[in-house]
Amino acid sequence: MSLLLAASLLLKALAIPLLARTAWLDFTTQKISNRDVLLLLCLGLGSLQLFSVQAGSWWDMGLSALAALLLFVVLFPFWTLRKVGAGDVKLMAIMPLLIGGSGLVVFSVLLLVFALVMAVLVKNPLVLPAGMFRLYVEHLDRKGVVPFGVPISLAAIFTIAFVIYESVKLATSSGILEQLN
Repeated sequence: MSLLLAASLLLKALAIPLLARTAWLDFTTQKISNRDVLLLLCLGLGSLQLFSVQAGSWWDMGLSALAALLLFVVLFPFWTLRKVGAGDVKLMAIMPLLIGGSGLVVFSVLLLVFALVMAVLVKNPLVLPAGMFRLYVEHLDRKGVVPFGVPISLAAIFTIAFVIYESVKLATSSGILEQLN
């Protein structure tokens, strides 16, 4: 595995604990901090930059930037109508830059699954086992708030893990690791 690819994957891996923290804070406080979004953006841009230099093609970076801009433009009116929070819009807009163009399909499918699970849990808190957790979700339902940062973060975590796995698998199967030894 080349050093640039390894550094790119390391930056992606560093985003996983930050995404977990973002999901937890959004679930407990219904807030996504700008600091976390900017850190994720920097990690994503750094990873994309290293990958683009290693691959010799800027296609993935261009596709990711276009997808990020499109997501922001599409979701911004929903924020103005107070249907989603500003943190959710910003977090969703940087996801293509963090994940990369090659992982967008996996991310989209996972986001759909996790968003449906979150909606079911918020609307049907009786399916949950713990009493305190059930009370908290009922409180969220009464306020009409759904922490959408949780499914976004979970989908991103699983997508990043998948992208890292696929990259390492490809590097080992192509004999790159044996050439370095």
